[in-house]
Amino acid sequence: MEVILLQDVNKLGQKDDIVLVKDGYGSNYLIPKGFAVAATPSAKKMHAENLRQRAHKEEKIKAVAQEVANKLADTKLVIGAKTSSSGKIFGSVNTIQISEALKDKGFDIDRKSITLPEDQIKEIGKYKAVVKLHREVKVEVDFEIVAE
Repeated sequence: MEVILLQDVNKLGQKDDIVLVKDGYGSNYLIPKGFAVAATPSAKKMHAENLRQRAHKEEKIKAVAQEVANKLADTKLVIGAKTSSSGKIFGSVNTIQISEALKDKGFDIDRKSITLPEDQIKEIGKYKAVVKLHREVKVEVDFEIVAE
């Protein structure tokens, strides 16, 4: 079953993508929850027309995202965490702490658009996180975990 995504769906696609999914997933989950609509021929025509009209706005949004990415590339974050004497962190550092550190630097980035190299960071050291600002704009942000 082909569907047109109405919003970003994690591990499936971005808003306005036409994706092929299993019939049950599309008709029982995506469509009733409002995440997608069935990709009928008429819906595809309307979708193509909407994309054509939005192309100019998307270029402006992409340019703004690229400017933010250029500023973020030069940003270095330092995140404090409680650690043991051997350098292990009590708990872990995740995207919430990185998002808060970015807010302190003046960037309002949603935690869902930040991807860490590992699921959980449990030791002090230097790491890189990938921040997705736009469908086509991604930037790596260096951050360091230090003992408080």
